[in-house]
Amino acid sequence: MTARTTRTLAAALSLTAALAISGCSGDSQPEMTVSGAFMPQPVNDKMAGGFMVIKNDSAAADKLTGATSPLSDDLQIHETKDQKMQQVQSMNVPANGELKLERGGNHIMFMGLKSTPKVGDKVTVELRFEKAGTVKVELDVKERTYTGQAPASTAGNGH
Repeated sequence: MTARTTRTLAAALSLTAALAISGCSGDSQPEMTVSGAFMPQPVNDKMAGGFMVIKNDSAAADKLTGATSPLSDDLQIHETKDQKMQQVQSMNVPANGELKLERGGNHIMFMGLKSTPKVGDKVTVELRFEKAGTVKVELDVKERTYTGQAPASTAGNGH
């Protein structure tokens, strides 16, 4: 074996080992992306809601298991069923799917705020997932009436 062949073989083995260690399939650990994250401006420092869409593009399901933020020491995961809100320990994020946290539905609840954010502020949150680990998100503080939904378009209706 020549020195060049030995170096090439060693490089190929190193690359193979690195890919095996990193789990090159990409589906071994879910990777979460978050969009549309916002918090309506709280009325007072008692509580606030956090809303967003968490997308899981992998073939492995995961669970949202908690959240932390400098704004509050008590963040809770709430689900809404039959128009009743209740705290839950986790929420499923389906494989190749999404978890919607929206007004009137499931959400993150901030209890006992350390300050009252104003419109235009950003609130940092770290979401914890069972498999994907921690994902840092910034929530834009919006007007109290903001829903996160784009207004219906009236273009093309002749008015």
